[in-house]
Amino acid sequence: MKLIIQIPCYNEAETLTIALNALPKHIDGIDEIEYLVIDDGSKDDTERVAREWGVNYIVKQRRNKGLAKGFMKGLDFCLKNGADIIVNTDADNQYVADDIEKIVRPIIEKKAHIVIGERPIDETEHFSPLKKKLQHFGSWVVRKASGTDIPDAPSGFRAFSRQAALKMYVINEYTYTLETIVQAGQEKMTIMSVPIRTNPELRESRLFKSMGGYVRRSMMTIIRATLVYKPLKFFMTLGLILGGIGVGFYIRYLVFYFMGLGAGHTQGLIFASTLIILGFISIIAGLLGDLFSANRKLLQEVRYHNRKREFDAACGKDPKDYEDIEFINIKKEKDIQKDTSDETDINT
Repeated sequence: MKLIIQIPCYNEAETLTIALNALPKHIDGIDEIEYLVIDDGSKDDTERVAREWGVNYIVKQRRNKGLAKGFMKGLDFCLKNGADIIVNTDADNQYVADDIEKIVRPIIEKKAHIVIGERPIDETEHFSPLKKKLQHFGSWVVRKASGTDIPDAPSGFRAFSRQAALKMYVINEYTYTLETIVQAGQEKMTIMSVPIRTNPELRESRLFKSMGGYVRRSMMTIIRATLVYKPLKFFMTLGLILGGIGVGFYIRYLVFYFMGLGAGHTQGLIFASTLIILGFISIIAGLLGDLFSANRKLLQEVRYHNRKREFDAACGKDPKDYEDIEFINIKKEKDIQKDTSDETDINT
């Protein structure tokens, strides 16, 4: 079994060596460990540091394309090079590298497709009280959107089985952490969380410049992922809320009308009609979105099989080694038993 640890980097020359030195060289159940650095258009000596340390692979993007793009490039490269398990960690040594064994263990034992490290958010000293609350709130929203039970959704310390990595496709360009959980929940993958430790902060986060910007972009990512993967539920809920409020205002108007005061509440009737129409339009949008979602699932399944064929052929992997499905040909087994029995009778 082969593990590739990938580290997305953007101007990480100062901290990369610290993170690389801490990575494990051996894990029970893993035959081979390799290291990949994803250089997302760094303008410092990140590539030179990675080369001098002796990483196995470097994926270099000529310009900065963002964390999500770099993450997907890394997954593809790991799959092409035969990874059975892919671990994603940070170049700033935020996570304790010894915990890599903890997050790959459920995949080795075939108990999970994806394992996410749960940081001790409330005990992390460099997290402000506001950031701690936002981390918990964001994780709650992701749990509701994905139907999973992941307590630390923004954590970038995670492990993917080969099958899960083949199915991953991130649409947004901001971060992969939230969308991949929603997608995993939609695909009915087994996703687990294990407690991990964190190291003292070496530098400030570069993912967002302000707390407001982080909240805004994270919420847009969650909403967009929900629209893509659960359009019917989203628009149906919105339509029923708008329609219900509209019906309430319409009943209110009828009460005034039968009391002989309808002339003074015409604007309420107009408002009620508008809400009912908007609710109806939302429900129609949900139905159309559900049709598009079904088409997307078909295209995603085609893409999965194409990637599996391409990457497995490139590294000589046998899909039977990692797929969940096992086909048992009862008819063939009976034919073999019958042939064996006939041969025994002849010999006798």
